Amino acid sequence: MGQITQAFVLGAGLGTRLRPLTDDLPKPLIPIFQKPLITFVFDHLIDMGVDKFVINTHKRPELFQSFFDGSDYHGHSINLIHEPDLLETGGGIKNAEHYLGSDPFVTYSGDILTDINLQPLIDEHFRRGNDVTLALRDTGLASDVALRDHRVVDVANRYGAAGNIDFANIAVWNSKVFERIPQRQKISFIPIIADWIGQGGKLGGLVMNDGKWFNIGSRAEYLDVHRMILREHWAPHWVKICKWPERIAKSAIVDPSADLRGCSVIGEHCEVGAGAILEDTILWPGAQIASKSQLHSCIVRSKKKASGIHRNIDI
Repeated sequence: MGQITQAFVLGAGLGTRLRPLTDDLPKPLIPIFQKPLITFVFDHLIDMGVDKFVINTHKRPELFQSFFDGSDYHGHSINLIHEPDLLETGGGIKNAEHYLGSDPFVTYSGDILTDINLQPLIDEHFRRGNDVTLALRDTGLASDVALRDHRVVDVANRYGAAGNIDFANIAVWNSKVFERIPQRQKISFIPIIADWIGQGGKLGGLVMNDGKWFNIGSRAEYLDVHRMILREHWAPHWVKICKWPERIAKSAIVDPSADLRGCSVIGEHCEVGAGAILEDTILWPGAQIASKSQLHSCIVRSKKKASGIHRNIDI
């Protein structure tokens, strides 16, 4: 019915609840079995026809620059827009107007992991002639959106209509939205679309409860995602790595006497010493684990060293 060829991916979040993991690595770049979180977004969108991406950045923008080698992901255009001062979701969309132009686009949060089929969302957007179409889901996090007969009639109880469903952090937009957001202003898109509802805008929504959906906002959720991937052999067909999930990176050096248990993951160029025990523990690239160490439900950040016995901590 219709196709969307461009996307704005929100990469500028602070990842506050994941600290200290996000102190030196932006949340969208945290690895999941060696693969940065945001690349699942790209693979998902490429599979549905998107070939141009705009990403906003805030923290450690140079890491995004080096990862994408400037402007490319598997042959698809990447434009990075740095926000020295956070503009939030609405301000971020306005700031991307130059790159997105007049064609419709998808917004997709760079810190969620999902395999929901997005084509019905796009079809719904064009079929009903919407200005905005929100992906909605029973996430268990909130129920701020009031959906009645395919129409979003309220957000965050602006007009007294009780919410019955949550926003799933993916939406389709027409370029009309740019007229509604002030320039260079820090603002969420929530008041923007709430105002739009009151002024006759066509705001639609589609409930999408199929498939997996994770908002990786805490270390517990981060570890749980790894457990789910192994337990359920979760690997969407659109993931661009043929041998994923990769539990032990090829460049890692793991002593033969080390004991790896549960959903432990060993990143690139890691070193695990003799007699070490790792249980449900994730090592980011370059981490070093001393001999005879025991780590249970730990996350060791890039190039950090760990020794001794630790449980449920980030190093």
